[in-house]
Amino acid sequence: MPIFRLLSILLAALLLAAVPARAQTAPAPAIADATQLDQASRDLDRAGGQIGTIAERVDRFKDDDARLVELKVEAEALNRTILAISVATRPRLEAIKARQAELGDPPAEGAPAEAAVVVEERKKLAGERNEINALTGEAENLSIEATKLSNRITEIRRQLFTDAILKRTGVNTALFTEASAALTNETSTFGRTVTAWLQFVWKFKRMQLLGAVALSLMAALVLLSGGYRLFSPFITRAVQQQKPHYITRLSVAFWSTILPSIAVGAFAGTSYFFLDTFNVLRPDIAPIVSVALGVIVAVFFVAQLANAVLSPGDGHWRLVRVSDRGAQLLWLLIFSMAIVNGADYFLGKISEALGSPVVLTVVKSFFASIVIGALLVVTAFIKPVLHQGERHDSQGRPWPRSIFVLLTLTGLGLVFASLLGYVGMARFVATQIVVTGAIVVTMYIGFLSGRAVSAPNAFTETAVGKRLEERFGLGQVALDQVGLAAGLGIYLLIFVFFVPMVLLQWGFQVADIESWAYRIFTEIRIGSITISLVGILAGILLFVAGLVVTRWFQKWVDGNVLARSQVDTGVRNSVRTAVGYAGVALAGLIGISAAGINLSSLALVAGALSLGIGFGLQNIVSNFVSGLILLAERPFKVGDWVVAGTTEGFVRRISVRATEIETFQRQTVIVPNSVLINGQVGNWTHRNKLGRIDMVIGVHGSNDPRQVQEVLTEVVRAQQGLLRNPEPMVVFQAFSSATLDFEIRAFLADILNGTGVKSDLRAAVLERFRAEGIAIGAPAAAEVPIKISPEGAGLITALLDDAVRKVRPPMDDAPEA
Repeated sequence: MPIFRLLSILLAALLLAAVPARAQTAPAPAIADATQLDQASRDLDRAGGQIGTIAERVDRFKDDDARLVELKVEAEALNRTILAISVATRPRLEAIKARQAELGDPPAEGAPAEAAVVVEERKKLAGERNEINALTGEAENLSIEATKLSNRITEIRRQLFTDAILKRTGVNTALFTEASAALTNETSTFGRTVTAWLQFVWKFKRMQLLGAVALSLMAALVLLSGGYRLFSPFITRAVQQQKPHYITRLSVAFWSTILPSIAVGAFAGTSYFFLDTFNVLRPDIAPIVSVALGVIVAVFFVAQLANAVLSPGDGHWRLVRVSDRGAQLLWLLIFSMAIVNGADYFLGKISEALGSPVVLTVVKSFFASIVIGALLVVTAFIKPVLHQGERHDSQGRPWPRSIFVLLTLTGLGLVFASLLGYVGMARFVATQIVVTGAIVVTMYIGFLSGRAVSAPNAFTETAVGKRLEERFGLGQVALDQVGLAAGLGIYLLIFVFFVPMVLLQWGFQVADIESWAYRIFTEIRIGSITISLVGILAGILLFVAGLVVTRWFQKWVDGNVLARSQVDTGVRNSVRTAVGYAGVALAGLIGISAAGINLSSLALVAGALSLGIGFGLQNIVSNFVSGLILLAERPFKVGDWVVAGTTEGFVRRISVRATEIETFQRQTVIVPNSVLINGQVGNWTHRNKLGRIDMVIGVHGSNDPRQVQEVLTEVVRAQQGLLRNPEPMVVFQAFSSATLDFEIRAFLADILNGTGVKSDLRAAVLERFRAEGIAIGAPAAAEVPIKISPEGAGLITALLDDAVRKVRPPMDDAPEA
């Protein structure tokens, strides 16, 4: 069965995709001399002969689709070889053109002749160039012939498919009479063959048979138990819920279909492998056993999918709104169609293996198509549909009219097509309805599951999301990112596994899928540009690996080499940053080279970007270059106290674009590096932390300046934290009638402690001034007595009394309480 061969398809596609990845990334060798040109000519002659051989084989096997696919793959591979031979001549051709340009044009008539060596070189270069041009033309012609041959094979295969589908067989009594006689002979032959094989196996291969079955069961159980253990949050926990979320139902439906089907497929594959390895199978019985195992896997897959979607036993897990009775009937009808289709395929392969007449296969497919058509008509007349909000055990309603008409017309179409003799078409349509329909439904469920899981805030509600949140403490954003990755992974799984299945069901061969996989992974052409997905993936992986190694090397250098060397924080930061940028650049170059991108082809793009850099990106480039200068010259480092314009604070980070300065108010200021390079920057801790503090003190002008200076000197010398060498000093700066101005100048071992030292010094100076009676402000003025005569005092008293009487109202006019 085509489904049974999926694993071999994927492995073959990956192996074929890996080979051209190396061919893509490796540069073609340049043809440097005539010997290599002769070898290229012989290779082209050999390729021309191979094209003729393939064309003869196409004529011989024009009725064998499988052989035609192999020949098409050979023609395409030969075409790639021819193109590679042509491409290999280009470096030498470019070198010849460059040398001819250096030599220039031959001398004009009447001009001095060239040296004999130059003339000989001109002739040699011209001859070699003509030979290369001839080889290139021959390669192009052969490539055109190979392409035409490939197109011819495709057209022959298309015609074969059309003839097989539209071939008409006369349905009459003679057909069934002949088929009946052939069936009697085939049954007798099949019984003798199977009986003889079983007797032979039981007598001589009993232990091998039991060992093969035991090993196959072990492989299936290990795969099934491992899958359930890995995906238990999707299935085991979810089943315990009474009213599951829609996402949970989708996940259970998808994984409960995929995991058991893969386990059964593994059992079938390993059974055939061990039976064949232990020589239990005979050549006449091996095709029958392989087909039987494949049919079992396909029927099991369809039944498991129908059970997952319809859930006949529990309506809470049902993905569609149908009644319990309708779900049971639908599951029975779908399973019956799968059994009929699988039996038809199996019996047809038996007839083919035993060499029975073709008429027997036609009659088997005739009855199978009629039965499947009748089952579709029966499906159209059941009443399974429920409206929104109705209980699962309610009475169902008929299908919508569109679905009813589609099912009825399809079923009747299969019946009438079979009765009219188009058995091949009826069988093809019936197979697509059962097998392709199951695959498409699984893909649809998978897409819905991936979309639901990757929706915002949806992954948090799943069992896996809750488990990750509990175990690793992931937040909402991290869980959403994990959900998005899980959704993309489900999409990739669906594309890789199920798209090849659909293609196989529609008549494509394994070699077709391998060829397409080769092209997708290695030869995506956009104009004259060829893109290799394998090369790009390898480049990305190498770039990521380079980043990981760079981060590890940064930590190792910082934590081992620099830490043991007692290097300050600024130097360590600069070295760590430089190592990081160098590692990223190296990883980028390695990744680009591994991706097959020729750096020389980016010269035109770089030239165009340089114009944009000169106009629109000059500030960015200026900051970038300034950052490199800062990291190299280190005028300041992380932890330094700097002053840049109106910004003052500590340097916290130096990058290639900007520098982060943290002010004393804990505000982070991002300063472009070009500002720090072009402007004046003060660094208090450039070479060391030694610094001077200046503190201005003013006292009243009536004080003795020498006394004040002596007091300040004593206080400064007694202050803790100030250096004795250089010696602190007190400077008498200015005076006026109101104040005397002094300035204290002292040095600190660590200027970063200047604020605390200044505060302590001011407190000590104030205490000493009060103790010495030194006035800071002007002294209070003396009280002056005022003398007034008795007459004047009496007059002032009379005036005050008169004023009081005018202001105060009479007692009689006062309001009552």
